[in-house]
Amino acid sequence: MDLGFLALVLAVLLGTYVFLFGFLKKVNEWRYVSSLGEKKHSLPPGDMGWPMFGNMGSFLRAFRSKNPDTFIYDLVKRYGRTGIYKTYLFGSPSIIVSIPETCRKVLADDERFGLGYPVSTKQLTGKKSFHSIPNSEHKRLRRLTTAPINGHEALAMYIGYIEDIVINSLDEWASMKEPIELLKEMRKVAFKVITHIFVGSSAESILGTVEKHYTDLNYGLKSAAINIPGFAFYKALKARNTLVKILQGVLDERRSKSQVNDPNEKRGMVDLLMDIEDEHGQKLQDEDIIDLLLMFLLAGHESSAHAAMWAIIYLHDHPEILQKAKEEQDQILKKRPSTQKGLTLKDIREMNYLQKVIDETLRRTSLSFANFRQGFSPGYLIPKGWKVLVWNRGVHMDPEVYSNPKEFIPARWENHTPKAGSFLPFGAGSRICPGADLAKLEISIFLHYFLLNYKLEQIKPGGPMVYLPLPRPVDNCLAKVTKQRIIHFQTKEKEHSPLLYIEEAVTKTIGSHIPV
Repeated sequence: MDLGFLALVLAVLLGTYVFLFGFLKKVNEWRYVSSLGEKKHSLPPGDMGWPMFGNMGSFLRAFRSKNPDTFIYDLVKRYGRTGIYKTYLFGSPSIIVSIPETCRKVLADDERFGLGYPVSTKQLTGKKSFHSIPNSEHKRLRRLTTAPINGHEALAMYIGYIEDIVINSLDEWASMKEPIELLKEMRKVAFKVITHIFVGSSAESILGTVEKHYTDLNYGLKSAAINIPGFAFYKALKARNTLVKILQGVLDERRSKSQVNDPNEKRGMVDLLMDIEDEHGQKLQDEDIIDLLLMFLLAGHESSAHAAMWAIIYLHDHPEILQKAKEEQDQILKKRPSTQKGLTLKDIREMNYLQKVIDETLRRTSLSFANFRQGFSPGYLIPKGWKVLVWNRGVHMDPEVYSNPKEFIPARWENHTPKAGSFLPFGAGSRICPGADLAKLEISIFLHYFLLNYKLEQIKPGGPMVYLPLPRPVDNCLAKVTKQRIIHFQTKEKEHSPLLYIEEAVTKTIGSHIPV
């Protein structure tokens, strides 16, 4: 074949590709931007990507690489550090915000911004979960459900129970000849705690049956809502249906046991949800209770399990920080009265350096890469109906907000109060994660006992990572846990029933509509 002709064919093909590429890249721009008329000139910089897929390709490439922050860094490089960019992600035209002040405004403004989670999240968590309900309903249900897990004073009732689980788990891990997957084991610890709080005596009967289903559910939460075998959403939807049946069984069991006055029966938040009445005397439907339980049991163990694992990894990667954290826990142990058995709320409040370690872990890991919102009313920069992605990870890894953001530096929190919108591990505003205090309490107790008595030996330190749905080592931190010294711990006696506190707290919140 004549080389000149071949060159001409290649040139035509290349030109056709460039033309189609440029044309297709403009389709979303025309569809979503041009329809705004003159207001399009007020939109922030950015591009809308490909038809149907938008910029999901760029997002997935970044989050499947070794450096997921290249996604937001690329926007900054292309359009400047404006902190606000237009794009098309998760099936919707969207605005990304990534500087503290803008993030704060979006998360604090319930009048102009509602929830904007992907279709997959809404379907998998249910219509009564906090991911789906409007602001007015959210305020009411939040008052009813978060009394037992909001504030350390409320959580003090659970310290002894958490200690029992942690101590027994650590002893079990250290006795194993084969390495454990630390993340998997931490999930079990955190799940035992949250099920105890919300399900009471029925917790033990469901622990062994739900763990795998929750893992499958979590992997589908922010996936494409494609209900076809082979897709994450399909598997997650099957997991949700199974979990709904299990939790319905819990409700049925609780109703049957409520007919028998058993003094040994431990009630949980589920019992109060079943009894609760609104101002019209209406009780929550089973479907609503199950959606709430499904969400709390999911959120109540994933974040704390991942954060505890990462704290241990970071500490062992930085021996000098590990030593300082150990010394603080030694001092707390030495100051403890001889008559005291186990930790107290006062002890935990004195773990000043450990709290810096935890905060730095939450910042560095950024377990939730974004919060999802949606504009209610037309605005100067954010059109009505567009999604708003508060890019938590972008804030936490911004060198102008945190110097050397990739470094693990607990000392950066010395005498430092984060500026509003600059520290978002649990979100912000009225929809801040209600389990934040519980998560930090669990992590503190776990680290206290781990630092005093145990050591981690990762099988593949620095191994490959995945960042979706949450950052974790591919091997779930495969490691040996070894005991450093033997100390016999005895947790303190529980002086009060945890449910007594729940009943008192919820009754104070909503008045006489709870028959207790």
